Amino acid sequence: MTLKEQIKNDIKEAMRAKETQKRDTLRNLQAAIKQIEVDERRELSDADVEAVLMKYAKQREDAKSQFADAKRDDLVAKEEAELAIVKQYLPEPLSDEELESTLKEIIAQTGAQSMKDMGKVMGVAKAKIGSRADGGRINQVVKKLLM
Repeated sequence: MTLKEQIKNDIKEAMRAKETQKRDTLRNLQAAIKQIEVDERRELSDADVEAVLMKYAKQREDAKSQFADAKRDDLVAKEEAELAIVKQYLPEPLSDEELESTLKEIIAQTGAQSMKDMGKVMGVAKAKIGSRADGGRINQVVKKLLM
């Protein structure tokens, strides 16, 4: 079962169980996926759907921090609940040690020597690691390793 089909089935289950928060979050995800499919006129793969989920999770994180700054605890709780639902569909993130060892392999593979080679490393890292680590996290570790 593809990730898209799993989300569709979970919407039905949430409707039956009357879980409005889960239903609404999954519908938003489904709408974002459908929007990309319509705009690009193609069927999204699981990797593409994971990218959409990562983007949605990042938006929820940003909104949560803004609501926290504004002392809107009710909205912070809502964003946290949505984030928990989205994370169920994402692969397990890499630990710091796993990320660092993977990036060391990529740096050796690409022959990167300095910060000038960061673009090469980032391109390969994004392709290899995918949605298992945030781009910002990858960037930080690569900078640390290339210094």
